[in-house]
Amino acid sequence: LDTWDVVTIVLYFVFVIAVGLFAMCRANRGTISGYFLAGRTMLWFPVGASLFVSNIGSEHFIGLAGSGAAIGIATGAWEVNALILIQLLGFVFAPIYITSGVVTMPEYLSKRFGGRRLRVFMAVLSLLLYIFTKVSVNLYSGGLFIQQSLGWNIYLSMIGLILITALLTITGGLAAVIYTDTLQAVLMISGATALTVLSELVGCGYPLNDSFVMLREPTDPNVPWPGFIFGQTPASIWYWCADQVIVQRALAAKSLSHAQGATIFAGLLKILPLFIMVMPGLISRILYTACVDPAVCYSVCQSESGCSNIAFPRLVLGVMPTGARGLMMSVMIAALMSDLDSIFNSSSTIFTIDIWKRAIRPKCSVREMMLVGRVWVLVMVGLSIAWVPVMLLLQDGQLFLTIQEISGYLSPPIAAIFLLGVFWTRCNEQGAFWGMMAGFVVGIVRMIIVFSFQSQAGNCLWYHDFITKINFMYYAIIIFMTTIIVAIIVSLFTEKPS
Repeated sequence: LDTWDVVTIVLYFVFVIAVGLFAMCRANRGTISGYFLAGRTMLWFPVGASLFVSNIGSEHFIGLAGSGAAIGIATGAWEVNALILIQLLGFVFAPIYITSGVVTMPEYLSKRFGGRRLRVFMAVLSLLLYIFTKVSVNLYSGGLFIQQSLGWNIYLSMIGLILITALLTITGGLAAVIYTDTLQAVLMISGATALTVLSELVGCGYPLNDSFVMLREPTDPNVPWPGFIFGQTPASIWYWCADQVIVQRALAAKSLSHAQGATIFAGLLKILPLFIMVMPGLISRILYTACVDPAVCYSVCQSESGCSNIAFPRLVLGVMPTGARGLMMSVMIAALMSDLDSIFNSSSTIFTIDIWKRAIRPKCSVREMMLVGRVWVLVMVGLSIAWVPVMLLLQDGQLFLTIQEISGYLSPPIAAIFLLGVFWTRCNEQGAFWGMMAGFVVGIVRMIIVFSFQSQAGNCLWYHDFITKINFMYYAIIIFMTTIIVAIIVSLFTEKPS
């Protein structure tokens, strides 16, 4: 990077810190509602922008562009799907959440079904999902971009970024997160659009034969259409309608109409990643040929599985002029920080309200809860950094699909129980708990076995292909239906809910 690139990055940090300080001065951070829900006073525009950037982290820039380079526009299916499902949040789930007065999603399950075990289990599972599929992946993708741009050690890059993000989150609460997200949304969209236009001017070549096919034949190893529609959709319902990171922004809106306006706005923004993240990946594949030999791949990107994940950084460094490269570095940092601060705030909300106050110290003071929430952010930072080396070993060269696979094993049971809780009044606490446990066991067993068998080439056991070769989206259907069936059977054979 040149001097003007560094100046651009410094100006970005000054701007973000200024916005964060402004939000901290305005917000009431001394109460549970003020710190965790921004006092429920946010308008539709900042809430919608925060919904968008809370979803679009640095792993989307790295992962979507990388998968675009590897398999074409197929991963754009997640963006189109989100456009629809986020309206399900605004017009079906949000009215229920707001009316019930809940702060967290585990709290909603407790109010809907009663009891404590379902709430605690949901809280623990949510925190595990954040560590395994969100924070560590964001750190890796952001660190990878800085490594490619500046040549820094990837772990030092991650630590520097995460300390700044954690500082903003710990001191500012949700209000600071939403205001900085709004600024970062403008920066991310404008920077990615500029990169797309510039790369279109220099990129020319022939893509793969199926590069422009989004939903593919049932036997496709990446995005088979039956698996995506019936298997991936439940996992996406969890993310858009029952994940604390997303729902917490809707709950911060000053009214239901503002929450619904925010989901419409965020849905419109979700059209953009197909054009400003996936398409640059296709162009990068033409400009920079993929590595094949594992030793060569490792020397380039520290992964023997392939280097499609560096498609986006290579494109930035190759086509952007001086000053603009600094802008794109700022865009990547913005994506990383916006996603991480959202996750940190939401995870501290869950840990403080659903685990600490509910299961550990029911009589704790508000001051103690504020302190515990901030300390938990630091704990998550350490756990997530420790998980990054494992993620490097598990991912098969396509970061985005690796995230979706892990999520596909753990999230369908949550989606199933929330859908039953909203649409079937006969479902009781016993049915919900044992249904979720059954689905979780089926998913976690598959996840452990499939990753364990990845290195066992030539295994001839009769069940090997069924366990490891079936697409994770098809297996998500099995997990989802197992949860539904067990929950219905147990509910029908036990007492009706009061």
